[in-house]
Amino acid sequence: MAADETAPAPRGKVTITEIARRAGVSVPTVSRVVNGRSDVSPATRARVEDLLRLHGYRKRSAALPSRAALLDLVFNDLDSPWAVEIIRGVEEAAHAAGAGTVVSAIHGRSGDAGEWMRNLRARASDGVILVTSALEPPLHEQLRILGVPLVVVDPMGSPAFDTPTIGAANWSGGLAATEHLLSLGHRRIGLIAGPPRLLCSRARFDGYRAALEAAGVAIDASLVVPGDFHPESGFTGCNTLLDLPEPPTALFAASDQMALGAIEALRRRGLRVPEDMSVVGFDDLPEVRWSAPPLTTIRQPLADMGQLAVRTVLRLARGERPDSPRVELGTELVVRASTAPPAPVL
Repeated sequence: MAADETAPAPRGKVTITEIARRAGVSVPTVSRVVNGRSDVSPATRARVEDLLRLHGYRKRSAALPSRAALLDLVFNDLDSPWAVEIIRGVEEAAHAAGAGTVVSAIHGRSGDAGEWMRNLRARASDGVILVTSALEPPLHEQLRILGVPLVVVDPMGSPAFDTPTIGAANWSGGLAATEHLLSLGHRRIGLIAGPPRLLCSRARFDGYRAALEAAGVAIDASLVVPGDFHPESGFTGCNTLLDLPEPPTALFAASDQMALGAIEALRRRGLRVPEDMSVVGFDDLPEVRWSAPPLTTIRQPLADMGQLAVRTVLRLARGERPDSPRVELGTELVVRASTAPPAPVL
């Protein structure tokens, strides 16, 4: 006699794979229903939900109230003070919620990412916060199958439609930095840009370009040099700009670390900030208020981004939906002593 496909399994024994088999759908489809995703047809959703109720399936995150939640915080690299600020915000919010965190770096290597996924499965993590990184599609699908919610902070590109993201208003920040230098009278404004593969880098460049266009200043491609957000690239980029036949009088570096590298390049050439060149950064890391001179920069709320990521991923783990799938926190110009009007031409 054939087995009854509708007969309920013993309570607590049914798996998401068994539900998928009985519903005649894939495991990812059942995972999307369990996590309240919208990309499932009404008929399929109803069939899966009926089976979930019949078999007493309980989502793994239902265990959250009876034990401390565990969150995975994943970076591409951990070699920047920028990452420390994100970690600080995540730790504060996780502690307030009674949750623990595991911090990992996958270094952009598939082997490291695969090992991280195996460890995540073993420790039964309740949520993942991915920072300026990208998971290969198979790993992303494994998270779906496991029912582990994902939130992306400062996404590299355009993430999946159903993945919540938290970022900063990078375009507005690039605009404000450049407008500040224009308001001081600068017209030759260099840019040390971030990696073009990153969405935040492209947005900061677009803000820089928009400010120049609005002021009627022609964009000079020779004034835009590449960087990677680290001090060394700021040092190299500034030297490239200084070697131009007509160097800029002001510089917007798309990260504080690159701005500090640029200031060191100027110092080694015997040039003064801001008397010989004004410099603006981006991030407002704690150390830049103590640089010589204190750095004018764009503050992005890194700790706040981390805190919001924790609150969002915990809501997802409880089966709730975030208020908005795309959140951009505001940036702010912080004027210190590294900017001034250009020196008069003698």
